[in-house]
Amino acid sequence: MNNPIIPHSSYSNRSSSRFCTHFLCLLLVLILFASPASSCTEEDRSSLLRFLAGLSHDGGLAASWRPDIDCCHAWEGVICDGEGTVTEVSLPSRGLHGSISPSSLAGLTGLTRLNLSHNALSGGLPPELMYSASLVVLDVSFNSLDGVLPPLPMLMTGLKHPLQLQVLNISTNNLHGEIPESIGQLKKLEVIRLSNNNMSGNLPSSLGNCTRLTTIDLKMNSFSGDLGSVDFSSLHNLRALDLLHNDFSGVIPESIYSCNNLTALRLSSNQIHGEISSKIGDLKYLSFLSITENSFSDIAKTLHAFKSSWNLTTLFIGENFWGEVIPQDETIESLESIRHLSIYRCSLIGNIPLWLSKLKNLEVLDLSNNQLTGPMPSWINSFNNLFYLDVSNNSFTGQIPATLIEIPMLKSDDYKAHRTILFDLPVYVTTLSRQYRAVTSFPALLNLSANSLTSVIPPKIGELKALTHLDFSSNQLQGEIPPSICNLTNLQVLDLSRNYLTGPIPEALNKLNFLSKFNISDNDLEGPIPTGGQMNTFSSSSFAGNPKLCGSMLATCDSVGVAHTIPTISEDQQCSSKTISAIAFGVFFGIGVLYDQLVLSRYYG
Repeated sequence: MNNPIIPHSSYSNRSSSRFCTHFLCLLLVLILFASPASSCTEEDRSSLLRFLAGLSHDGGLAASWRPDIDCCHAWEGVICDGEGTVTEVSLPSRGLHGSISPSSLAGLTGLTRLNLSHNALSGGLPPELMYSASLVVLDVSFNSLDGVLPPLPMLMTGLKHPLQLQVLNISTNNLHGEIPESIGQLKKLEVIRLSNNNMSGNLPSSLGNCTRLTTIDLKMNSFSGDLGSVDFSSLHNLRALDLLHNDFSGVIPESIYSCNNLTALRLSSNQIHGEISSKIGDLKYLSFLSITENSFSDIAKTLHAFKSSWNLTTLFIGENFWGEVIPQDETIESLESIRHLSIYRCSLIGNIPLWLSKLKNLEVLDLSNNQLTGPMPSWINSFNNLFYLDVSNNSFTGQIPATLIEIPMLKSDDYKAHRTILFDLPVYVTTLSRQYRAVTSFPALLNLSANSLTSVIPPKIGELKALTHLDFSSNQLQGEIPPSICNLTNLQVLDLSRNYLTGPIPEALNKLNFLSKFNISDNDLEGPIPTGGQMNTFSSSSFAGNPKLCGSMLATCDSVGVAHTIPTISEDQQCSSKTISAIAFGVFFGIGVLYDQLVLSRYYG
C-alpha cells in the first residue's frame, strides 16, 4: 500500500504552527510566575485588623491575621480578587466573641460575601454593613447580636446605584424592634431570614418592593398586625413564606394567592381567622401548607379548596375548626398527593371518613386529640406507605382491627430506605426546640392511647418490625401481653399502662436493647419482673399499680404469691378501681403522661 504524499508546504505550515503554540504556552507560564498575585491593599488590611481588635476572643484567628503576612495569601477565611481587594470573609463557627465596629468590615469596599454565623458576636449590626454598596451575601445568624434592624442611613438616601444585597440572614439573635421601611431599598434582595429574634410590629408595606424575593423567613418573633399591609401580588418569585409563631391577626390576604411560584406557606401559631379561600388552588406549585394553631373555620370548605392543589404533599391544619363535624363527603378526592396529614386537636366530631382511604400516598397521619367515635376502620391497611399513625385521645371503641397489623410499611425491616423526601420547611416538635428536615426523622409510630378500645392486643403485633413507638395506654384492653411483642427489636417506647392486662410480663422484653421508655403500670399483671438489659434501667413507677408483680424494685417474690385467682368483677367495680388507682398514682405519672401527649401530638409546630 502506498503511503499518502504530503505536500512540503503543508508539513512546513504544521511545524510552524506547533512551534508557535509551544512558544506561546511557555511565554504564558513565564509571565504567570514572573508576576506574583497582587497583595492585599493597605485599606483592607487595616479594616480587617480593626475587626480583629474588636474581638474579645478571636478563636485563634490572630495566629494567621498577622500584620507581617499578606492578608490575601495566608489570612484564614479571607479571599481576594486579582487586584488585591478583599471580596469574601468567611469565619463561621470560629468561637468569635465581641462586636462588629462600623469602621471595620464596613470599610471593605469590595466585600461581596460575609459569613460570621454560629459565633458569639454581640452588639448591634452596623447599618454601613447591611446597606453596603458591594455586599451580596450577609450571614450573621446564630450569634447574640442585639439592638434593632438598622434603617438606611440618611447619608445613603438617594443612591444612584442600587444596593447589591441578595441574601440577608440575621436569624437566631436578639434583635428587637420593627423591620424598617428602608428594607424596600434592597431591590435585589432574594432571601431574608430574621427568624428566632424578638422583633415586633407590623410588616412594612415596602417589603412588597423587594420583587426578587424568593424566601421570607420571619418565624418565632412577635410580629403583629394584618398581613394585608404587604402587597404580596408583586412577589411573583416568592417560593417560601414562613411566619410561624408570631402574633399576626386578620384573614389571609387575597394577594398571597397571587404568588404563583409559592411552594411552601406556613402561618401556624398566630391569630389568623376566617376561611381558606378556594383561590388557594391558584398556587399550582404549593407542596407544603401549615396553618395549625389559629382560628380558621369550616373544615369542609377548607378540604374542598384544595381540589386543584395537585402538588400538595404536606398539609397541617390542626388546632382549628373547633368542635366541627369531620366531613364524610366522599367527593373529597383531590388530596391524593398528600403524604403527611395532620388534623389534630380540633375536637372534631364523627367517624373516620371513608375519603381518607383514597389517600394512597399517606405516610404520616395524625388525628389525635379529637372526639372521633366508632370503630377503627378495617381498611386501615390500604395505606401502603403509612408508618406514623396517631389517633390518640379520641373515643374509638371496639377491637383493634386485625388489618392494623397488615400495614405494609410497619412490617418492613427498613422502612427508612423507602422514605428519603425532605420537607420544604423544617417541621418542629413540641416547644419548637427540635426540628425535622426529612420524613425519615419521624419515628415509626402506632399510637392508639386514650380511647375505649377493648378485647386483646393482637397476637401478631410482633410482625410490625419497623415500630419504634407503640402506645396502647389508657384503653380497656384485656388478656396477656403477647410474647410476639418481644420481636419488635427497634422499639424505643412501649406504653401499655392503664388497661386490664393480666398474666406475666414476657421475659424476652429484656432483649429490646433500644427501649428507653417503658410503662405497664395500672394493670393486673403478676409474677416476677424480668431482669437484665434495659429492664434494669426502669424505675418502680413503670410497674406500679400491679399488686401481684414482684421484683427487686417492688415487693420481693417470696412475699407475693405468683399464682392468683383473678376474680371476676363488674364493670362498675372496674371503673371504681381504675379511678382509685389513677388518684393513687396520679402524682407519679401525671407529669409523664402529659409530656408523652405533648411529644406524640405536637409534631407540626
